[in-house]
Amino acid sequence: MDNQTIPVSEKYILTINEASQYFNIGSKKIRRLAEDNIGVFALYNGNRCMIIRQKFEEYLQKATSI
Repeated sequence: MDNQTIPVSEKYILTINEASQYFNIGSKKIRRLAEDNIGVFALYNGNRCMIIRQKFEEYLQKATSI
Protein backbone atom coordinates (compact mmCIF):
# COMPACT_ATOMS: atom_id res chain seq x y z
CA MET A 1 0.00 0.00 0.00
CA ASP A 2 1.40 3.39 -0.97
CA ASN A 3 1.60 6.15 1.61
CA GLN A 4 -0.62 8.61 -0.19
CA THR A 5 -1.84 11.71 1.55
CA ILE A 6 -5.56 12.26 1.18
CA PRO A 7 -6.49 15.90 0.54
CA VAL A 8 -8.46 17.51 3.36
CA SER A 9 -11.34 18.24 0.98
CA GLU A 10 -11.81 14.48 0.45
CA LYS A 11 -11.54 13.36 4.08
CA TYR A 12 -14.71 12.35 5.90
CA ILE A 13 -13.49 13.28 9.40
CA LEU A 14 -11.11 16.14 10.21
CA THR A 15 -9.08 16.98 13.28
CA ILE A 16 -9.66 20.37 14.90
CA ASN A 17 -6.49 21.74 13.28
CA GLU A 18 -7.41 20.44 9.82
CA ALA A 19 -10.92 21.87 10.14
CA SER A 20 -9.50 25.20 11.31
CA GLN A 21 -7.29 25.48 8.23
CA TYR A 22 -9.93 24.16 5.81
CA PHE A 23 -12.76 26.42 7.00
CA ASN A 24 -10.55 29.39 7.95
CA ILE A 25 -12.02 29.51 11.47
CA GLY A 26 -9.93 29.61 14.63
CA SER A 27 -9.25 26.29 16.34
CA LYS A 28 -10.58 27.53 19.68
CA LYS A 29 -13.86 28.54 18.05
CA ILE A 30 -14.20 25.19 16.26
CA ARG A 31 -13.43 23.33 19.50
CA ARG A 32 -16.16 25.30 21.36
CA LEU A 33 -18.66 24.65 18.56
CA ALA A 34 -17.75 20.97 18.51
CA GLU A 35 -18.14 20.56 22.28
CA ASP A 36 -21.63 22.06 22.04
CA ASN A 37 -22.57 19.85 19.06
CA ILE A 38 -21.33 16.36 19.91
CA GLY A 39 -23.40 13.96 17.84
CA VAL A 40 -24.41 16.66 15.35
CA PHE A 41 -21.12 17.23 13.48
CA ALA A 42 -18.52 16.31 16.10
CA LEU A 43 -17.46 13.09 17.77
CA TYR A 44 -14.70 11.80 19.99
CA ASN A 45 -12.16 9.26 18.82
CA GLY A 46 -10.66 8.31 22.16
CA ASN A 47 -9.83 11.68 23.66
CA ARG A 48 -9.55 13.46 20.27
CA CYS A 49 -12.40 15.64 19.14
CA MET A 50 -13.08 15.13 15.43
CA ILE A 51 -15.24 17.06 12.96
CA ILE A 52 -17.44 15.36 10.34
CA ARG A 53 -16.65 17.63 7.38
CA GLN A 54 -19.89 17.35 5.40
CA LYS A 55 -22.12 17.82 8.45
CA PHE A 56 -20.06 20.81 9.59
CA GLU A 57 -20.41 22.34 6.11
CA GLU A 58 -24.20 21.93 6.38
CA TYR A 59 -24.14 23.46 9.86
CA LEU A 60 -22.22 26.48 8.59
CA GLN A 61 -24.57 26.96 5.64
CA LYS A 62 -27.58 27.12 7.99
CA ALA A 63 -25.87 29.34 10.58
CA THR A 64 -26.38 33.09 10.50
CA SER A 65 -23.40 33.69 12.80
CA ILE A 66 -20.83 31.60 14.63
